[in-house]
Amino acid sequence: MASPRRPRDDGFFMPPAWAPHSRCWMAWPVREDLWGQMLDAACEAFAEVARTIAQFEPVTMVAAPKAVADVSLYCGSGVGCQPLAHDDSWMRDIGPTFLRDDAGRLAGVDWVFNGWGERYTPYDKDADVARAVLEQLQVPRYASDLVLEGGAIHTDGEGTLLTTEAVMLDPARNGFSDKVTAEAALKDELGVTTVIWLGEGLVDDDTGGHVDNLACFARPGVVLALSSKDKRDANYAALKDNLERLRKAHDAAGRELTVIEVMQPAARRGHQGQRLPMSYINFYLANGAVILPSFEDPMDEPAYQAVAKAFPKRSVCAVPAIDIVHGGGGIHCITQHQPATG
Repeated sequence: MASPRRPRDDGFFMPPAWAPHSRCWMAWPVREDLWGQMLDAACEAFAEVARTIAQFEPVTMVAAPKAVADVSLYCGSGVGCQPLAHDDSWMRDIGPTFLRDDAGRLAGVDWVFNGWGERYTPYDKDADVARAVLEQLQVPRYASDLVLEGGAIHTDGEGTLLTTEAVMLDPARNGFSDKVTAEAALKDELGVTTVIWLGEGLVDDDTGGHVDNLACFARPGVVLALSSKDKRDANYAALKDNLERLRKAHDAAGRELTVIEVMQPAARRGHQGQRLPMSYINFYLANGAVILPSFEDPMDEPAYQAVAKAFPKRSVCAVPAIDIVHGGGGIHCITQHQPATG
């Protein structure tokens, strides 16, 4: 039997986040056992992100049918709502990873979702969100055999992908024993030719080490990367190792990377004593804007300046994100961009 065609076979590839969008997808906070007494604060934080993005591009919020009225109340009329059952609120990971081809046609990868390596259950409704969104959009769907999430991958749109060993070699996800096999799978699904591997993620990151807390492309050949100068900090060794890997790497065009360091904020603890995975890299690129997390930390301003310099033609909108991070993720984690077509 012939093996099923993969996106690369049909000329599809993952475009960069800075390419034009037709909309942003989000999902309304719903898991009460995660948010607890912070659920209302989480809803307001998600709403502020949605309202901010909606100044630059359309936003559609996925919400359980019983929560549709809450979305309207919190977000206002400028944010659309799509009734759809889900377990959690991290649209980057449960939504489809959108692809394009050279003709501007849209497709999407529907990854296998297993709650970040069985870290959170139940996840059966989340596992069906990508299929439902692609069906609603009438966009071709590629059902992947890979257990993966959108926060685990970043691309320059020119054939280079960033990911981490912590996620791709996680035995609770795919059980890959080597990077060669994992790379081949990523290349088939995302149309890339070069994979740059980072190592470990942030301490107490509920995703197990997503790259969207660590590094991202600002443009081809230029990467923003989280950094620490405090050798006593629990993230110092991993962040130093990731910086060294980036500086030794070459992209799909053979270029050495220009690495822009962005200092992490000071450590802060959640209600259960865990370190919160706070990162300025976890931002969202909207049409003409950067939606940047802020943490009421002295590093907020240097991060703002670094990001503004990296994206000189975009407005930088700093949005408080600490109430989002208490749930385990950041602004990039709760958003998923849909590329423009044509």
